[in-house]
Amino acid sequence: MNPYQSNTAGLSSAVFYLLAFAAGALSHLAFAPYDLWYLLPPALASLLLFSHNKTPKQGFFLGLAWGFGQFIFGLRWVHVSIAEFGGLPLVASLTLIALLALYLALYPALVIYALNRWCHHSHLSRLLAFPALWLGAEVLRGTVMTGFPWLWSGYSQLNGPMASLIPVVGSLGVGLLLSVIAAALASVAHQRWRYLPLLVALAALPFGFSNTQWISPTGKQLDVALVQGNIEQSMKWQPEQLWPTLTKYQDLSRDHLDADLIVWPEAAVPAPEEVLSDFLQQLERGLTQEGTELVTGIISADQQRQFYNSILVLNNPERVLPYSPTDPNRYHKHQLLPIGEFVPFQALLRPIAPLFNLPMSSFSRGAEVQPNLHAGGVNIAPAICYEIAFPELVRGAVDSQTDVLLTISNDAWFGHSIGPLQHMAIAQMRALELGKPLLRVTNNGVTAVVGADGQISAQIPQFVAGVLRTEVALVQGRTPFAQYGQRPLYWLAACLLLWGWLLSRLHQPKMRWRSV
Repeated sequence: MNPYQSNTAGLSSAVFYLLAFAAGALSHLAFAPYDLWYLLPPALASLLLFSHNKTPKQGFFLGLAWGFGQFIFGLRWVHVSIAEFGGLPLVASLTLIALLALYLALYPALVIYALNRWCHHSHLSRLLAFPALWLGAEVLRGTVMTGFPWLWSGYSQLNGPMASLIPVVGSLGVGLLLSVIAAALASVAHQRWRYLPLLVALAALPFGFSNTQWISPTGKQLDVALVQGNIEQSMKWQPEQLWPTLTKYQDLSRDHLDADLIVWPEAAVPAPEEVLSDFLQQLERGLTQEGTELVTGIISADQQRQFYNSILVLNNPERVLPYSPTDPNRYHKHQLLPIGEFVPFQALLRPIAPLFNLPMSSFSRGAEVQPNLHAGGVNIAPAICYEIAFPELVRGAVDSQTDVLLTISNDAWFGHSIGPLQHMAIAQMRALELGKPLLRVTNNGVTAVVGADGQISAQIPQFVAGVLRTEVALVQGRTPFAQYGQRPLYWLAACLLLWGWLLSRLHQPKMRWRSV
């Protein structure tokens, strides 16, 4: 019997591709802001069912159709920034988002190709190999060309029962478990009932951790004022708007100078630091008189005239001398956003369109590991905008002395789309993984405080100028993920893949050679 002979041969290939596309499109509803977490396992299982007994080439295109459906709908918010701020015609902007979705769809396509090429001779080999390949694809997608880990499978479970496992194995580990569940579902759908107990056990696993407490409260509170300026993106970098912007942030902060810590969002000071040194010195003198500290996003430069997207602390009590641009209590963004903060092949791309000449698109990269910021009497592990999507980067910034996670952002690029809501959910995942409260401060939302349990404890509405004033409960202790990170998952995936490949080899039909 041909191992690739389909038991559903009556259906045309086009129908399978359409069904795979529909299943992928449906899967994006498992993520924020919809949070229909239960949709992802059957959507993944559908991909396995459609690709069962197909050739590797057919499997590749089925995976491509599934991935394209997920990313073209789940990342449609990217079109907002391209269309409104990229200076491209509608047809060109739609083509670019389609190309992005097609590129990202290559990863599930390669998973199914490899599965059908090397691990297709038994249900057990597919069940073992698929989760390993899926994990590998998500790791690669979060690494290649600086990485784009948006819509990792585990993010779908932030508000589902598997949330209890996130402090243990992280978002990537939960994605691995989801892929095992999907593979077991597909096997049960093929009437391989012996996998039903495995499916039940995996579904019950999160409940065994639901009452586990990895961290405990210290009894201390941090009084914060998170300032949301709501500056329109089209006005943000206009020179004549510099002083109105700074005045607006000062006015919003004035009634909160009794807070332990005031935080302004990414690039709240929309000019190079050296241009505004007098302003910053005066601002710090005022903060000193009131006894508070301020953290703000700013554009800074070093002595070699390299510019950085940075976070600066003003009125650091450890500093005896007045503010100066050489103060070390700052953070330089490491994980830069392609096109937005640096342009690859810039000599070729910059002349093509305004998209490749966005304001502040020539930043340098900060060190991967930098000291915590010291502000408001606490130690802060910072991340700027896109960086919060990289679990190991954020984990690397957290040490035994870290009290709070901080992420500042400017999501005005994405308007009223689902992008900022997905970004908020990703930040919540970092808080839950690491067992630390998190402050998220943005230009126009979502500005919020997240508890160590990953749930939003306070927030203010999007698209309004305002201040979120609240108390943040500090905690102590470390989660398993904070201690070990993602590396154990890589070893587990390697073992599963090897096991699945060996089983497939054992079940491979022996070829009979004819003499010529």
